[in-house]
Amino acid sequence: MSALYDILAVEHLDGYWLRLTFADGLIAEVDLAAKFAGPVGPMFEALRDPTFFGLVSVDPELGTVTWPNGADLAPDVLHEESIPVARSHG
Repeated sequence: MSALYDILAVEHLDGYWLRLTFADGLIAEVDLAAKFAGPVGPMFEALRDPTFFGLVSVDPELGTVTWPNGADLAPDVLHEESIPVARSHG
């Protein structure tokens, strides 16, 4: 995993949409509904609940999004699947 794909900030928008800020400056949105539409493992079952899904946060050590039950998603996959909306100039 490249540090460029580390996630620095996350905002839950609505449903299964997240706005992510990546270390490479990309600000993008991703809809994760399809990931939870079919069979999921026990770790991700809780994320089907939109209220629980909304408890998403960034784990700075992992450089990705995580939930209170320990579920997380690979930041490089999120980077690839995201729809760019802006670039930060920090």
